[in-house]
Amino acid sequence: MYGLGLNTFEIAALWAVLLVAILGLAYAVFLRRQIMAKDTGTPRMQEVWNAIRAGADAYLNTQRRSILPFIAILAILLFFSAWIVNPTPEAVDMFGPRARLYVAFGRGGAFIMGAFFSLMVGRWGMRTAVQGNIRVASASRRSYGEALQVAYRTGTVTGMLTDGLGLFGGTIIFMLFGKAAPDALLGFGFGGTLLALFMRVGGGIFTKAADVGADLVGKVEAGLEEDDPRNAAVIADLVGDNVGDCAGMAADIFESYEVTIVSALILGLAVMREARNPDGTENVQWIIFPLVVRAIGVFSSIIGTYFVRSIGKEANAMRSIFRGFLTSAAVSIVGFLLLTIVYMRNPSTGYTTIDWRPFLTTFIGVALAIIIDRVTEYFTSTHNAPVKEIARSTQFGPATTILSGMTVGYESSVAGILVIAGAILASVLIYSGAGFTFILYGVAMTGIGMLTLTGNNVSMDAFGPIVDNANGIGEVAELEDSAREVLTNLDATGNTTKAITKGVAIGSAVIAAVSLFGSFITDTRLVNPEALKTGIRVDQPLVFIGMLIGGAIPILFGTLLIKAVTRAAGGMIAEVRRQFRIPGLMEGKVKPDYARAVGISTQAAQRELLPLAILAVLSPIVVGLILKEEALGGFLAGLILSGQLLAVYMANAGGAWDNAKKFIEDGNFGGKRSPAHAASVIGDTVGDPLKDTAGPALNPMIKVINLVSVILAPIIVGLRGTSTQIAMWVVALALLALIIWAVQRSRTAADYGLSADEMSVALDVNPGPGVGSGGNA
Repeated sequence: MYGLGLNTFEIAALWAVLLVAILGLAYAVFLRRQIMAKDTGTPRMQEVWNAIRAGADAYLNTQRRSILPFIAILAILLFFSAWIVNPTPEAVDMFGPRARLYVAFGRGGAFIMGAFFSLMVGRWGMRTAVQGNIRVASASRRSYGEALQVAYRTGTVTGMLTDGLGLFGGTIIFMLFGKAAPDALLGFGFGGTLLALFMRVGGGIFTKAADVGADLVGKVEAGLEEDDPRNAAVIADLVGDNVGDCAGMAADIFESYEVTIVSALILGLAVMREARNPDGTENVQWIIFPLVVRAIGVFSSIIGTYFVRSIGKEANAMRSIFRGFLTSAAVSIVGFLLLTIVYMRNPSTGYTTIDWRPFLTTFIGVALAIIIDRVTEYFTSTHNAPVKEIARSTQFGPATTILSGMTVGYESSVAGILVIAGAILASVLIYSGAGFTFILYGVAMTGIGMLTLTGNNVSMDAFGPIVDNANGIGEVAELEDSAREVLTNLDATGNTTKAITKGVAIGSAVIAAVSLFGSFITDTRLVNPEALKTGIRVDQPLVFIGMLIGGAIPILFGTLLIKAVTRAAGGMIAEVRRQFRIPGLMEGKVKPDYARAVGISTQAAQRELLPLAILAVLSPIVVGLILKEEALGGFLAGLILSGQLLAVYMANAGGAWDNAKKFIEDGNFGGKRSPAHAASVIGDTVGDPLKDTAGPALNPMIKVINLVSVILAPIIVGLRGTSTQIAMWVVALALLALIIWAVQRSRTAADYGLSADEMSVALDVNPGPGVGSGGNA
């Protein structure tokens, strides 16, 4: 069955995994019905909520129209990327003379499925979050515990969608293609990752353009409260929380979940080729084990949901959420242990001993997720020294605030890389002596373990924008003080949970990238055993050149994103200042034009999608075609290292600046409208595009480039020595010209999208008569 000698237990396990994936989706539907049964509050709350919902839907519909043509073109190209390479012996064994056709259709079709699933997770997750935020705001009028539960379970809907669709896709591809699955799995992973890149980039630009504009003009210049209804950017800011932190992050974690399954199955098949049973038959334990582990994780996440609740008078949301996370982790580890004892027998000893190695590497992955949680919380929580140090530095102005936040970001990046290096080293030690492919498989299993609790991680992430929106609704709708106190408490916790899940997403991106890096090497050697025979040697000049270029790509990518936010924020600042001058607006007699602010962010976000996608997809192709496969390996090594360090720095520095601002707003160092508060707002606005735009977008970018490289390497090796060398150079130079055009287009986009008159308004920092009492604080 499936081209493999599966026994009865293994066939039953595969079908059970598929059923668990469907169970996860069913649980998402069950939770959504629970949430929808909650009330939606007062008419004023519903008015604000409807504006948020309309803006979020309009943005996603615009984005979908922008990216679908690109997806269609890439699906065709992926079909031919498999068609022009000779099928593997496994594919020929499975499909006979039609192997090339089946593999090509499999890769193209799996790409479309991965992209569609990623889109579904982002859109459905965001729409559930939008439905949940008003219900959280309404629940806050009754009790802290109810508001916490509604917010977390709303996030869990997205978590279960991620679990269910990721596991369903990987399992169904394996069941259809068996040992010929790697080619289709690469398409599946690439589709999900590319969509995540689009949603991360677009959502990140949208949300931070609105956030920066709302904060700088509303808080610093006009002295208004956060989410003051007179601020034209308020609704755009709340919409941005949904399209950036809900849709974008959900798609991001989904593709990490998806890619770790893909890399584990590809490397499992590679191990299976090397480690046959004593009788010469194929040992499929290496493939079945990661799938069943993921199924156990779905059950564990469901159980953990019911431990996230307020006990008695407890009003510590972080403690409740982490209690649920640890419960799920404990249940998962027990499940992995039982699976190992029952199933993972060592064939080299005649099946008389247990092979503990897959369990140990998976356990390390779970531990890695917990450690990254704790490390990220230390550097970004208001309860710990780094954030308090930033808050203290605000007393001396914006410069010291920014410098202090930078040091926190750099320090956290070093801590993060050491933790990940330790996890990879543990895998090396566990599989010491087993061979290179086994070590890579161990790293892949670490990624499987790390994202076992994806349901919990996505719930924690979505919790942040859900309670942020609920707090915004409470502010604009002028809820009673007791409800605002509940929402403010939850909102502060939400900032920390978002930072934590960004840390997990970045860490998992690195682990997945290392696994894909291993797939790059094994797949290249499969086409030509002489390719990369001596590994990827940094002492070779071309390899070193590739590594330098790879290290520069994340910096260029982040630069273009921050430039995009800067331009869009300039337009938002001009628009908010213009509307503050409308007679009667500051007195509350005239409503702002929220739709125009939403339109500014939407237009800015869509303009940047194509250039950044071109950079991510084409840069490895150009390097591979010109410098060949070994240099492409160096390119990937530089990319992974630079991307990890930069992403953690951006995410944690931005999170720390944000919570330092909230620490001051709680009454410390002079509280709101003090000079320290003005400095903290400036620090926060510097950190906003780092933590919510550039930093998170590096995760899918790293994996898009890795997946393109894995797909490309066999083509380069297969065409070596043929008459196509000149054609390859022509194609490479044409693609290089296209990359230069894309970068230049992004760098020289229209000046903030403003007319000359609007620019003159933007440069006038005096908001005019009757605008607040905070001045330039």
